[in-house]
Amino acid sequence: MEYLDLPPLTQARGAVQLPGSKSISNRILLLSALAAGTTRVNHLLDSDDTRVMLAALTELGVTVTQLDGSRDYQITGVAGCFTQSKADLFLGNAGTAFRSLTAALALSHGDYQLSGVARMHERPIGDLVDALRQLGAQVSYLGQDGFPPLKIAPLIANDHAEVSVRGNVSSQFLTGLLLAAPLTGRAVTIGVEGELISKPYVEITLNLMRRFGVDVVRVGWQRFEIAAGQVYQSPGSIDVEGDASSASYFLAAGAIGGGPVRVEGVGRLSIQGDVRFAEALQQMGADIVYEDNAITASASQGLRGIDADFNHIPDAAMTIAIVALFAEGPTTLRNIASWRVKETDRIHAMATELRKVGAVVEEGADYLRITPPLNLQAATIDTYDDHRMAMCFSLVALGGVPVRINDPQCVNKTFPDYFSEFASITQSARAL
Repeated sequence: MEYLDLPPLTQARGAVQLPGSKSISNRILLLSALAAGTTRVNHLLDSDDTRVMLAALTELGVTVTQLDGSRDYQITGVAGCFTQSKADLFLGNAGTAFRSLTAALALSHGDYQLSGVARMHERPIGDLVDALRQLGAQVSYLGQDGFPPLKIAPLIANDHAEVSVRGNVSSQFLTGLLLAAPLTGRAVTIGVEGELISKPYVEITLNLMRRFGVDVVRVGWQRFEIAAGQVYQSPGSIDVEGDASSASYFLAAGAIGGGPVRVEGVGRLSIQGDVRFAEALQQMGADIVYEDNAITASASQGLRGIDADFNHIPDAAMTIAIVALFAEGPTTLRNIASWRVKETDRIHAMATELRKVGAVVEEGADYLRITPPLNLQAATIDTYDDHRMAMCFSLVALGGVPVRINDPQCVNKTFPDYFSEFASITQSARAL
């Protein structure tokens, strides 16, 4: 399908069961693979990114069994040492898979090559490679320095126990180091240079490492200490939470389209930072109700623009840029420089497409300021092979204008059923 035409929509109401979290799914898959023992992983996300990780782990000798055609899997771990010491892995545009596997393989004892799609080769990885080299990793670039594709040779063990990594490009670099550090068998201290972005994603990493038996001492957000001799042990069974980033589209629909819209799979007990998207909606005037494992959004009054720092929820913040179209006054999203190195340059992409629907947009190095139009305009939205662009801009149709989404299949990266779920909670003007 080259495009999908969404009709003008008038309201949103209903309930959605969220797919599993991509961030949690791929972390759990790697941890299950590295652990001693067999882990049952329940409610794994079915998406391009998780398929990439599953395929890579299988190539590395990990036994992966899908249970009865369900979204549950059984992973037999390798106890820290992959059985296949040579592999050529293609990882698409899956940043969570590429960064974490780079770290894990670099601290093992094999020969590997890692590559991806053209956009993955434009996403920086030099900070992670520099940190891994401090631990004795032998990583070289097969193309431009600082970027994939990569060649990894067997680790040369050293006594270096303290490494540093920049924190202001991608939290996935720190996550990769944290996940891989126990493979060295020795005490490792990771220092973070500068401000650490996307801290809630690092919290997910630390939480899941604990579930697999490895404790990390965090000293502020600048120092992380992993004691020697810790090894990953299977917890036996582990559930994947619903995807909090994906929840943002439906919560926003409830705020824009009146609601109520209830998302099931995340709530006040969630370990994901992106549940704080609901707080931003509240600041804009939406009505939010929290349960342990669900959140409901509606709107009993008009929405208003806000000026806020979104460094902590960069993925979900994209949805706020769309909600801004329906608010009174401008909205400014600050501290979002990490958007530049995502699946596309999201600051530029969002600015370009927001202007198509009539918004006045000021684009900075690390911010967007959006002034909504008096009347939204029908538009054809380019998605830049970025799943979140497609999902975000579907919400524009709730302004009562038709929207064409180019390359809608890009949502397969994290949420293959997104558009059918979106249709299930929205009311078309043509149906009235």
